[in-house]
Amino acid sequence: MRQAHTVAQVRAAEEQAIAAVGDEALMQRAATGLAVAVADELRRRRGHTYGTRVLLLVGAGNNGGDALFAGAWLARHGVAVRALPLAEHPHAPGLAALLAAGGRAVDLPGAVGFDADLLVDGIVGIGGSPGLRPDAQQAVEALAGVPVVAVDLPSGVAVDTGETPEPHVQAEVTVTFGTHKVATLVDPAAAACGEVRLVDIGLVLPDADVEALEAADVATLLPVPGRASHKYTRGVVGVRAGSRAYPGAALLCVAGAASGMAGMVRYVGPDEVDSRVRQRFPEVVGAGRVQAWAVGSGGDDEAAAALAAALGDDVPVVVDADALRHLHHRRGPSGLVLTPHAGELAALLGEPRGEVEGAPLRHARDAARRWGAVVLLKGPRTLVADPGGRVRVNSTGTPWLATAGAGDVLTGLVGALLASGLDPFDAASVGAWLHGAAASRAGRGGPLVASDVAHALPEIVGALASEV
Repeated sequence: MRQAHTVAQVRAAEEQAIAAVGDEALMQRAATGLAVAVADELRRRRGHTYGTRVLLLVGAGNNGGDALFAGAWLARHGVAVRALPLAEHPHAPGLAALLAAGGRAVDLPGAVGFDADLLVDGIVGIGGSPGLRPDAQQAVEALAGVPVVAVDLPSGVAVDTGETPEPHVQAEVTVTFGTHKVATLVDPAAAACGEVRLVDIGLVLPDADVEALEAADVATLLPVPGRASHKYTRGVVGVRAGSRAYPGAALLCVAGAASGMAGMVRYVGPDEVDSRVRQRFPEVVGAGRVQAWAVGSGGDDEAAAALAAALGDDVPVVVDADALRHLHHRRGPSGLVLTPHAGELAALLGEPRGEVEGAPLRHARDAARRWGAVVLLKGPRTLVADPGGRVRVNSTGTPWLATAGAGDVLTGLVGALLASGLDPFDAASVGAWLHGAAASRAGRGGPLVASDVAHALPEIVGALASEV
């Protein structure tokens, strides 16, 4: 599991490491990891490192020191290295090491004329405020178009929130030290990081409130049936979705629910939609007792009644799409998962959509606290937040997943996982992971439609289950 720690947690761990091994040794670990990553990126882009050109953008703190020591390492290995100081007093030992290795310091015109193959962003580290100082912004703009490797984080992003309210660096690669930071996992800052490479520098860290599941974690959480299992012990999920206006939403939600994660699926909806569901899914049955409901996808004017009926059963409920508009109060103890996209969450919170898109972590947590529910905020990096502030960031998926009906499949899948016995936080985060992985498998790098995702789910689940 990837964990993303806050600035305070990282600072405390660094102090412990410095007490154990010393400041210089810790910086050399970081600088060497950074230098190796820059060399790898040069080889990927140019096929070699010897004779390539690297320009360091250097601030005043340890972030600049990491860049300067890495530059010295690169210079000793045949790379032409120049440093553009963006502070009156750059890291003195690092600058001395660079100059001793054959590197040079330049001004902005010299930096522009250097024709670098890569920039190394060492302007400001995790202790900086969002945004760039005017001289740093001027340098970044003057050197636009040169690929950037960021030191720990792209300068200017908000470290602990993942927000980018001010000008910031856009990196192709970010080399982060010791642990992921919130900004390396949470958009929009994560999008500014590009590819993230983690360098272990020996930090001992506590558990974090922001994390990302990996395949092994999902495999452990999967509700795999045993020899004595039967359809009822595996859970029964009910679906109240679709309407006369949107019958396809019912089919897609049922497809997600019927992907094999629960023992039985029940469908309740308009007669004409019910007949289409039964024709497409002969294994689906009608009304009866369930362990969880999936409600709202394509519900149109019938969503309010569907939600009220599902909530009346006092079982966990996944609330999607049209049903979200009728959610007026906190949920009781049986559990609730809300699955909005940014526009739907903005409507729930009474905020402009742009505010939610610019600060998804803050708004997902706000909604989870307000409704006492797990909130699955769909987006390029889906967030799953619980009322206590814990968040999982989903890293699977593909941009092609932005297609009509994909959310309906996800709603049914999360409902099935709830019915199988997972708690709301695990059901939502495992469902998001499986949904994204199935999309990547179905599309294989190209276009897909929502039904393709549902069809690929058993293959993804089967591969994970074989690892348990």
